[in-house]
Amino acid sequence: MFKNYFKIAFRNLWRHRGFSALNISGLAVGMAAAFLILLYVGFELSYDTMFPKKDRIHMLVSDLKTPSDSYQIPVVDWSVLGKITPRFPEIQSSTRIVDMNLSIQKGTENFVEKRSLAADSTFFKIFDLKLLEGDPDEALRAPLSLVLSQTGAQKYFGSENPMGKSLKIMNGKYTAQITGIMQDLPKNTQIQADYLLSLSTYTKVIDPTLDESWGNYEPRGYVLLSENVNTKNLVSKINTFLEEEDGEKMKAANLFIKQDLELITDVYLYSTRIGSGSANINNIYIFGVVALFILLIASINFINLTTARSVERAKEVGIRKVVGAQKNQLMLQFVGESLIVTILAYILGIAIATLALPYFNTLAGQEVASGVFANWSYVGLFFAIALAIGLAAGTYPALVLSSFRPVSVLKGKFSTTRSGTFLRKALVVSQFTVSIILIIGTLIIYNQMHFMQSQDLGFAKDRLLILDIDNHPKQQLLADYLKKNPNIISVGKGSTVPGGGGNKSSALSIMQNSQGQDQTLTVDRYIIDDKYLDQLDIKLIAGRNFSRDLASDSTQALIINEKVVDLLGYSNPDAAIGASFDQWGREGQIVGVVADFHSESLQKEIQPLSFVFDTKQTKLLTLKVAAADLPETLAFVEESWKQFLPDTHFDYYFLDEFFDRQYRAEQRFSNLFLNFAVLAIFISCMGLLGLASYSTKQRRREIGIRKIVGASILGIVNLLSKEFIKLVGIAFLIAVPIAWFSMHKWLQDFAYRIEIPWWIFAVAGMLAIGVAMLTVSFQAIKAAIANPVKSLRTE
Repeated sequence: MFKNYFKIAFRNLWRHRGFSALNISGLAVGMAAAFLILLYVGFELSYDTMFPKKDRIHMLVSDLKTPSDSYQIPVVDWSVLGKITPRFPEIQSSTRIVDMNLSIQKGTENFVEKRSLAADSTFFKIFDLKLLEGDPDEALRAPLSLVLSQTGAQKYFGSENPMGKSLKIMNGKYTAQITGIMQDLPKNTQIQADYLLSLSTYTKVIDPTLDESWGNYEPRGYVLLSENVNTKNLVSKINTFLEEEDGEKMKAANLFIKQDLELITDVYLYSTRIGSGSANINNIYIFGVVALFILLIASINFINLTTARSVERAKEVGIRKVVGAQKNQLMLQFVGESLIVTILAYILGIAIATLALPYFNTLAGQEVASGVFANWSYVGLFFAIALAIGLAAGTYPALVLSSFRPVSVLKGKFSTTRSGTFLRKALVVSQFTVSIILIIGTLIIYNQMHFMQSQDLGFAKDRLLILDIDNHPKQQLLADYLKKNPNIISVGKGSTVPGGGGNKSSALSIMQNSQGQDQTLTVDRYIIDDKYLDQLDIKLIAGRNFSRDLASDSTQALIINEKVVDLLGYSNPDAAIGASFDQWGREGQIVGVVADFHSESLQKEIQPLSFVFDTKQTKLLTLKVAAADLPETLAFVEESWKQFLPDTHFDYYFLDEFFDRQYRAEQRFSNLFLNFAVLAIFISCMGLLGLASYSTKQRRREIGIRKIVGASILGIVNLLSKEFIKLVGIAFLIAVPIAWFSMHKWLQDFAYRIEIPWWIFAVAGMLAIGVAMLTVSFQAIKAAIANPVKSLRTE
């Protein structure tokens, strides 16, 4: 019996191979797309879940409050973990981690390793990372100890065993000993490093005062808690203790600090703290919904086309019932055939996903999976989904057709039921509702991206070449030599640049407000020279720039932005000139005010900012270069670098490219969204094409009669198209409010955003109707120009 069912199933597939190919490929493409999105969502949701003690590892974070503002930051001061770890038995261990760019020398070659961290000796105890060589308890204990990943060890030592060997670090100032080799870290963790330097290198060699410094926020802090600790109670006890310990310091600084704990597996997805580098959980949810939408569209297509096609088999059912077939046998046959088709679509979908995965990884900007079979649970899930779709698509026609009276069917009295027609229309409306939502979403995302990238940032980022000199003692000699090149318009210095390059820091500052009182603020701090503001075309709106001719500017002068002026309560920028300040031991007067500019992505609000003058403690050289002969200019800069700084790695970037890196995540999101939106529309059109083909086939005799009595081709096309266009119109009315609500909520994540314009909805509606018209018209025109004699021929 089953062998006979298989024969009939494959015979029907082959007889209607065009229809079958459309049906199978539509479902396969939909399943492949949904599978790839699931891989991406699963990768993002898996961040930091590989650590065995993940349920007990928490990140200690800080909430800072001043009289005028508050800040939530993902770092702690250098001293806090040393105070609370021995005090509270709930904390089994703790570690500090500092992100760094580690310069390494190997022979005559110089490198800057950006995947570097400095960590306490307890690092391996908390994260349970496997050391292939070395003692995890001792590897990071002594100053100038360095642990390499497998990749790092291969780069510097090849096939040699690095243990006990040494490398020069920090521009050759220090020699670090290799004390461990660790496995390469997985990509789905926020702790990314190929080089781990002992933090005691900082606290015992570079600056022995760090362990006791209060209010200096730089390290990330992690604690390992005991089993079943109530984190809310622990946080309360920690804050009570720190208030007793540091309360006087807080009052003196007018800065009030609270600590909090965030579970390590929640940080990447849910943390909203400034500088946390987290993902956007709303984007993850959106991709999950898009995957569901695509799978829904593909499933609707398949069910719609399968049920529509089944009507043509009514006479076959009638004959089978006459020769003795039972209802359950007929149901089994239809469901079985549907399952065979969905399994074929599943196999094809997996093959498509395998071929598309490298391209998808490129779009996502990371390797979300090495292969489609990397996670067998996803493969099994989609097989179950394929079976469910097959059951849904086969059950309805099986129930309907198997219940018909064979006499009525064989007399030709069978026709499509009203309920069946309504079901197919509802399914068409559903899939085009989803498609229109995706079109609107794509248009809004691209408009927001264009808005962010085309806004006036308040500074000039073009033709600025940035050299990372890392406070090298010969930086002034290099700067003076570079000025000799006519293609280098000017040379300036700074500790950082907009976009976060260099050493960006925040400073606890006391400034005189409009009431004449001291007000505590936490402000971003740029160390610059007198050329920096002019190079970046940052507008000075009150007061003056720094001057090399005034010795007091290097110790007693401060420039602030408009945001600070507002926080201090001054009515205009000129009123703030002459106000006193105290910042990290530097006391003096505010000498200038610059216009607000976007030092970070437009996702974030402009922050209070200060500039101090220092030509020696600057990490970066900023070069304004001419547009002409850029390769020659770059070659001259590199040669000059090697002449004056031969012991350091030539490290440079252009500011415009560097700043735009902040938008990479949003750009990847918009590109992925666009690709899958187009795919969803394509799948919808495949289904519409199949239904239009079926509809015209059902009405071929009607079309023949209409042509004989004088109907025009245009009239017949309108007749066949208007029903589908009406369904798309209904879908548009349903989609608009849903799309507006969803995208309005998405835009709230951006501090600077567009207002959703009306024309986006009009364009989406016209585009949906236009695509539907093209799809349906293809079949309608084909039917309209057909010979009516052929369509009126009786069987």
